[in-house]
Amino acid sequence: MEYTVNKLAQMSGVSGRTLRYYDQIGLLKPGRINSSGYRIYGQKEVDLLQQILFYRELEVSLEDIMKIINQPSFNPTLALKDHYNELKKKRARLDKIIATVETTISSMEGGRTMHDKEKFAGFKERLIDENEQNYGNEIREKYGDETVDASNRKLRGMSQGDYEAMTKLGEEILVLLKKAYVTGDPKSDLAQELAAKHKEWLMYSWTKYAKEAHAGLAEMYVADERFTAYYDKKVKGGAEFLRDAILVYLGMK
Repeated sequence: MEYTVNKLAQMSGVSGRTLRYYDQIGLLKPGRINSSGYRIYGQKEVDLLQQILFYRELEVSLEDIMKIINQPSFNPTLALKDHYNELKKKRARLDKIIATVETTISSMEGGRTMHDKEKFAGFKERLIDENEQNYGNEIREKYGDETVDASNRKLRGMSQGDYEAMTKLGEEILVLLKKAYVTGDPKSDLAQELAAKHKEWLMYSWTKYAKEAHAGLAEMYVADERFTAYYDKKVKGGAEFLRDAILVYLGMK
């Protein structure tokens, strides 16, 4: 079967404008252009569009999708298996949040009393799953399964107050990073306050503190582009500045 833009849009639920944009950026090119100048999509393009939509469902950026599907080693079958596993994880996270909402409604309507820990269980589980998905392999390789599993258990058992405090502190760190970066000096008072708050934030999930582990994580912020992207999205050059501030704080620079 072959499809024009309009027919493929109608079948897939993706707008014709989006399909034309995918063509423009090289993400999904039509199989051919017919004599009338219409874009024509064949089975290969249909299957690729399905892959793209799976990745979009998992909130992968178009830029990252392009990198993935253009890799010489890209295997559609393996990709589908990965999609399947990730979608099951996403469903499990949503199920936990739905269960939390249901219990909250029951509590508000006079049903059973809802314990404070239950109110945040779904959100904490989502945070753990996202960390595992984004950084799990690297963190487990660096610190070991036992350390990471212990950290996840601590996060799951966190009280409502601690969860809110950790979230607020994480937001404060990003605000302070902007202010400290302006000084251009990782030894400045603001930069050292930033490093101290970063340590405080880590201890909400870490079971024990070690300077070497803190330094190793700081180095990973610069060495791993995913960590770098997180901080640099907030402050250009922020990941490297945070790393330097932490190393100064630890007396390692």
